Amino acid sequence: VIDGFHLRKINIRLREAAQAADEANQAKTRFLAAMSHDIRTPLTSLDGYFQLLEDTEDAKERTRYLQIIQERIHALRDMLEELFTYTKLESRSYEVPLTKCDFGALVKEALFSYYNEWQKQQMEPQLQLEEGALWVLGNDQAMRRVLQNVIKNVWEHGGRHVKIVLSEQEGEACLLVQNEVMHPEYIDVERIFERFYKADLARSTTSSGLGMAIARQLVEQMNGQITADLQENIFSICLQFV
Repeated sequence: VIDGFHLRKINIRLREAAQAADEANQAKTRFLAAMSHDIRTPLTSLDGYFQLLEDTEDAKERTRYLQIIQERIHALRDMLEELFTYTKLESRSYEVPLTKCDFGALVKEALFSYYNEWQKQQMEPQLQLEEGALWVLGNDQAMRRVLQNVIKNVWEHGGRHVKIVLSEQEGEACLLVQNEVMHPEYIDVERIFERFYKADLARSTTSSGLGMAIARQLVEQMNGQITADLQENIFSICLQFV
């Protein structure tokens, strides 16, 4: 026999479970709507540029349209890849295999492999890089993806002044990425690692809004820590691994 007190507790827990399920469904709906919007945008753009390409006979204009089309296709491919990665990480059964890796070497590889892109973005990062190996427990492929997403976040949302510091602190490998932002008032630091979060004025058709959410999940899978901070107009991302 269930008395009144325990019956009330059961009803409360049932309501809480129902509310949690409803919030999960709403989050799933928002997720699909946001992703559909971000995929539809470059597709619509592609359709327009293919039409322009078809209608013009000017060789220079055709070359320009082809270049834009190629860029849109690459952006769409990146969005779909991020969606695939995010849904895979959301699966409870997915685990990143860990092994000993040189975090310092991976950071330097990432920075210098994007040399042409830094120039294209008219950025010359100020580098302070610890010499020698910085061994941590992690995963080379996952580390590369995290570093790529952090660097892309700088390109999409930062100004020209970038500072990158790689160091060892109390047995931990630390990477600090700082960049100047033009409109700090539009950045909500508490939401940086939320899926689909984009600062309003920095919203880009080439970004899925999943990059930093993926970075956080991968870092946590490797038992590391990733944090964001904003002081005046300087935005910072800090990575720490043991």
